[in-house]
Amino acid sequence: MTLPKDHPIDSKHLDAHMASEVNALRVLTVNTHKGFTSFNRRFILPELREAVRAVSADVVFLQEVLGTHEKHALRFHNWPQTPQYEFLADSIWTDFAYGRNAVYPDGDHGNALLSKFPIIRYENLDVSIAGPERRGLLHSVLQVPGHELHAICVHLGLRESHRQRQLELLCDLLDSLPEGAPVVVAGDFNDWRLRATKALDRCAGLHEVFALNHGQLAKTFPARWPMLRLDRIYVRNATSHQPRILGNKPWTHLSDHLPLAVEIHL
Repeated sequence: MTLPKDHPIDSKHLDAHMASEVNALRVLTVNTHKGFTSFNRRFILPELREAVRAVSADVVFLQEVLGTHEKHALRFHNWPQTPQYEFLADSIWTDFAYGRNAVYPDGDHGNALLSKFPIIRYENLDVSIAGPERRGLLHSVLQVPGHELHAICVHLGLRESHRQRQLELLCDLLDSLPEGAPVVVAGDFNDWRLRATKALDRCAGLHEVFALNHGQLAKTFPARWPMLRLDRIYVRNATSHQPRILGNKPWTHLSDHLPLAVEIHL
């Protein structure tokens, strides 16, 4: 289920307000590589769905997820009849949001968020800088019982100059959020030069979960021989516990990036 920004809160969302307070939740972030293995050798979205389910995350941040693709739908017999993010959500994550970034003749792709909690509103902020590379920040507001959680799904550009400007726009978005509200920012930062932390320093209270708990960012790319620290989970007004790199099978062949998981305490 998705909701437009100004959709009135229905009975389900009122129930969320009245439910027992939730102070811990599990977060997963994964670049889905459009449902294909590295170098697009094999379509593995059904396997990816089973792997995502097995993590039992409450909130899932997805990058490079397809909304539609007409040619792939004709080529693969097991291509889902629904958008990839909806197929991945299935009956496990009741709410989902999609931010379409790239549009081409055969379809589109972007970022998505799957949530076991109601998504009361969401917006996709276009942070494309120049040229054909399209990027966005998908900002969703989740009604976690006892909290209003801001979740920002990130997939930044390949050029350093573009990333620096996109990080400034991310900080502007963070500055606009209510003071004291818990925030999770996760996704593929493409920051192989490790310059994002300095740019994000001015976003007061923001910390990266692996850097805080293990003293360094996680190596996630390429999945089979990870060398680059591209994927991140940042939090603000919350604490992080037991961050994990999902670096074993089946994850090593389900994408070109390794997923990250962490428990967040609000």
